[in-house]
Amino acid sequence: MLVLAFDTSAAHCAAALLRDGAVIAARREEMAKGQAERLMPLLEELLAGAGLGWRDLDAIGVGIGPGNFTGVRISVAAARGLALALRVPAIGVSTLEALAEGTPRPLTVAEDARRGEAYVQHFTETGADAPQLMPVDQITGALRTGSAAQPAPGVEVLPPALPLAVAVGRIAATKAGTPQPRPAPLYLRGADAAPPSDPPPVLIDG
Repeated sequence: MLVLAFDTSAAHCAAALLRDGAVIAARREEMAKGQAERLMPLLEELLAGAGLGWRDLDAIGVGIGPGNFTGVRISVAAARGLALALRVPAIGVSTLEALAEGTPRPLTVAEDARRGEAYVQHFTETGADAPQLMPVDQITGALRTGSAAQPAPGVEVLPPALPLAVAVGRIAATKAGTPQPRPAPLYLRGADAAPPSDPPPVLIDG
């Protein structure tokens, strides 16, 4: 199975190409903005570098967050469009699930949400608790963190076991043979955009 996986949930544009779980190519470019313009060229470069084309793909894996509001939407929209055009499944994988991939359980995973908070999810040997947004200083136990979240003193911090896009691809490959919902953004915090201050227009019946 050939899987193309990508993620733009934070200040990066990351992608990986995997065949039967083995990494063919992977790339991650750090960027604060511009993911919408860079994502598709990056994917094309990854495929071309491996001597492959879009029609060779068997599945799409995409990071669905939690993370940057706009970044998550960019990846999810791209995955849905590619799945429709190529007639292959698109499988959504949460950032927290990807950060937990390749590690012994039980484990707590955290991703920096800024403002003194983190996106947190606890994984057991048989499943996982619901993801949540919580203050960083309330996180306890062994922690695998994906970015700059600084937990309370005494918390054991471990680095990710796999590059994010590679983990997304491996998880997507395991789910590709089962019915999956269309990828949708996983938001644990509301958008930062403020509602408009102008009054709405008055509608007049003709």
